[in-house]
Amino acid sequence: MPSKRPTLFFLLFPFLLSISRSFPTPVNSSRTLSLHKSKLHFDDQSLTLLWPLPAQYTFGNQTLTVDPNLSLVLSGNGGASGIVKEAVQRYKDLIFKHSSKVPSTSGVVYDIQKLSIIVQSDNEELQLGVDESYSLLVGKNDEHSIIGEATIEANSVYGALRGLETLSQLCVFDYGAKTVLVSKAPWFIQDKPRFEYRGLSLDTSRHYYPIDVIKQVIESMSYAKLNVLHWHIIDEESFPLEVPRYPKLWKGAYSKWERYTVEDAQEIVSYAKMRGINVMAEVDVPGHAESWGKGYPDLWPSPSCREPLDISKNFTFDVISGILAGMREIFPFKFFHLGGDEVNTDCWNSTPHVKQWLQDRNMTVKDGYQYFVLKAQEIALSLNWTPVNWEETFNTFPSKLNPQTVVHNWLGPGVCPKAVAKGFRCIFSNQGVWYLDHLDVPWNETYYAEPLEGIKDASEQRLVLGGEVCMWSETADTSDVQQTIWPRAAAAAERLWSDREATSAPDTKLSALNRLEYFRCLLNRRGVAAAPVRNQYARRPPIGAGSCYDQ
Repeated sequence: MPSKRPTLFFLLFPFLLSISRSFPTPVNSSRTLSLHKSKLHFDDQSLTLLWPLPAQYTFGNQTLTVDPNLSLVLSGNGGASGIVKEAVQRYKDLIFKHSSKVPSTSGVVYDIQKLSIIVQSDNEELQLGVDESYSLLVGKNDEHSIIGEATIEANSVYGALRGLETLSQLCVFDYGAKTVLVSKAPWFIQDKPRFEYRGLSLDTSRHYYPIDVIKQVIESMSYAKLNVLHWHIIDEESFPLEVPRYPKLWKGAYSKWERYTVEDAQEIVSYAKMRGINVMAEVDVPGHAESWGKGYPDLWPSPSCREPLDISKNFTFDVISGILAGMREIFPFKFFHLGGDEVNTDCWNSTPHVKQWLQDRNMTVKDGYQYFVLKAQEIALSLNWTPVNWEETFNTFPSKLNPQTVVHNWLGPGVCPKAVAKGFRCIFSNQGVWYLDHLDVPWNETYYAEPLEGIKDASEQRLVLGGEVCMWSETADTSDVQQTIWPRAAAAAERLWSDREATSAPDTKLSALNRLEYFRCLLNRRGVAAAPVRNQYARRPPIGAGSCYDQ
C-alpha cells in the first residue's frame, strides 16, 4: 500500500523549514521566507498569486528562469501513466506558449532545467475520494538548496495533475527577457483538497452546447481544481442524448443538429478523466420530462398533461431502466443524479386513468411522487449507482429515501444540517449564492458561502461531500456561458479546495479579491472568456478601456 502522504515532502518539509532563512535577504525586504499554514497574510510582499490557495506552503525571494526545453523525469509505479504524460505536454504548451516562439540562445544556463514527477500508484481509476494530494518543490539547484529544481510527488496520477496546475501558475512569461520566470522561489508546497466533491453543473437542455464548448468548460474547470462535471443533459425543453434502446427519445432535441451521440458522451467522459474530472449524469424524474413524450407520447399521462411522467404504466419505468442501463455503459462515476425536484402532481389527479391507478392503491398524489422517486432509485441501485436527488425528496419523505441517497441542496440554507443529522450525505448548492445564472450575486457572496454552516458535529461534517455551482442555461448559450461561469465559479472552487481558516478570516477579503482578479486574468490569458470580477451584474462586459488587472 502506498503512503497516505507524499513521502519526499513529508520527510523534507521540517528540514526545509529549519534552513529556510539561509537564503540571502533582498534589499528593502523585512523577511526572506514566509510560512503560511492555513492562513494568508496579505501585503505586497506576501500576496500569493495561486488559486485555489494551497494548504501549506513556503516561499523565498529568488527569481528563477525556466528552460523552455524542460526535461522530464517520471518515476514511481504510476510515473509512466499516459494521463501524466499527456498532462505534462498540455501544461508545457501553456507555460511555454510565448517562449517557444523565441529563437533559442546557445550557452544560456537556466535555473530550472528539469521537472521530476513521482507517482506512487499506477491505479488510474477515477472516483470520488481519489487521493488528489501532492507536494511541489521548486528551487535552484545550487549550494543553498537540497532540492533538484522542480519536483512533484503524489500518491495518484490525479494528485500529479493538481500539482502541475499549481506549477503552471507559478510560471510567468517575462516579455522583456522573453523567458519564463518563477518568482519568490524556492517554493515548498504541500496541498490537498478540503472537500472531495467540487462540482460544476452544466445544463445542456435549455440551450445546446457543442462538444467543443463542453470541453472548454471542462478544461477551465481543471484550472480551478474542480473535479465533478454534473451534466444536466435532458430536461422538459429538450432531449438531446442518443438512447439506443429507445431511439425515438432524441426526437425531443431542438433540432437534428443539436444532439449528442453515445460516442460524443463517451468522448466527453474520456476528455474529463484526462483532467481528473468525474462526469455525473442526471435524468430528472418524474418532473422536468415533457421532452420524452415527443418520441414516445405514451409517456405523457395525456396530451394536456405532459409531466410528471405517467406513473400508471410499466412502460414508463421500462424506458427509465433502458435509459439508465445505456448510460451506465458511458458514465463510470459511482453517483447518478435522479432529480426529483419541482414536481407538480396536479394533473395526475385530473387524468382519469392515472387518478384511478392511484385510488386502486390507496395512494394520494404525494404518495405517487414518493413511489416514483423510490422506484427510480431502485433502478439506479440495481446498476450499482449511488442515487443523488434534489432536496425536495428529502424535504417530503426523508424516512423513506434509500439510506445511500445523497441529498442535493438548492432551495436555500439549512438543508444540509438537517440531512446529515439524519445520516444522509449532502451536496451544497444554495441557489442564493451558488447558482451562476443568478447574475446579481457578487463574487464575495459566492466566496464566503460555507457548506458546513450550521453543522458543528465532526461526524456530521464529514457527511457533507462538498458543493457545486450550477450553470442553468435558460439565459446562457455558447455565446456567453464561460463569462457566466467565470470567475464566480472560481470563488466557490477555492472555498471547496482550501482550508476554511485560510479563506474565512476577516482580513482575507482584499487579498482574496486581488488574487481572484489575477486568476481571472490568467483565465483570459489561457483563452477563457472570464468576466470582470467586480461586476455588479455578472458577465457584463467592461464599460470602457483599461487593463485586465485594473477591473
